[in-house]
Amino acid sequence: MARAGPSLRPAGVGVISAVDGRFDSTLLRQAFGCFPSGVTAFCGMRDGVAEGMAASSFTTVSLDPPLVSVCVANTSSTWPKLATLQRLGLSVLADEHAVVARSLSAKNGDRFRDVDWTAADSGAVFVHGATLWLECAPFKRIEAGDHEIVVLQITALAVYPDVSPIVFHRSGFRELLPAI
Repeated sequence: MARAGPSLRPAGVGVISAVDGRFDSTLLRQAFGCFPSGVTAFCGMRDGVAEGMAASSFTTVSLDPPLVSVCVANTSSTWPKLATLQRLGLSVLADEHAVVARSLSAKNGDRFRDVDWTAADSGAVFVHGATLWLECAPFKRIEAGDHEIVVLQITALAVYPDVSPIVFHRSGFRELLPAI
């Protein structure tokens, strides 16, 4: 039965409402961190150099046509470089890829220094040892607040179902464990 007013969870935390449609950014990051997600490497070759970033805001979109999406911060200095490419590689990172994810998230330096990667003839860049490789073509870009939703059409794929993915949860990397 529904009740009026905020409900309390067992820990005593009440529902927090937006003020003028906004939340404190620290609180909102904490809230978003409650949702575990996979981590992808979003990469391509630009002028003979591998460019890329880590993205945990990856999701499947459609089977027909085969579409996926990644959300990219408007402040990203890497996305403008990748946005000009005809083909991009998405690697769903494995549970052994915490160092790779941190490297591809770095603001400075050679992001690929500690990454074992390969480039397809198309220019898509993939991380070795990943659980899934998706070669993608840009499909649609959608402005969404302080991010851009990048919809990509899958043009080729390689699946490694025996490789466990890494999970990002509460600002840290985790491994999946079998359910009991």
